[in-house]
Amino acid sequence: MPAYDEIFEKVQSTLVDALGVDEEDVSRESTLQGDLGAESIDFLDIVFRLERNFGIKIPRGELFPENLVADPEWITDGKLTSKGVSELKARLPFADLSKFEADPDVEKMGDLYTVDMLVHYVQSKLAA
Repeated sequence: MPAYDEIFEKVQSTLVDALGVDEEDVSRESTLQGDLGAESIDFLDIVFRLERNFGIKIPRGELFPENLVADPEWITDGKLTSKGVSELKARLPFADLSKFEADPDVEKMGDLYTVDMLVHYVQSKLAA
């Protein structure tokens, strides 16, 4: 299995191609939306390119879960409830939620999608 750094380099070039950003803008901590300017349509392109570049299959909604804010039990006053955070952890086991858990504001959910999260996701797919 490729090492983290090898996967990172391929993810980095995938994001450069998909988002038209410069390589030096794509660090491990970069958020896809806030730092790299990805929009919802870009997520489809990113999934397609990751599948092609790594030879993996990414089921719809697995990498970028949908309907996370649909259940009223998961959100109160614009923040995820403990039940919502548990659901998020179940759907994003490869994401680091430590900072988000301290302030589970729904508006900050986009910050969970980082380059590092993509690398860990691809690692998990390649190891399976």
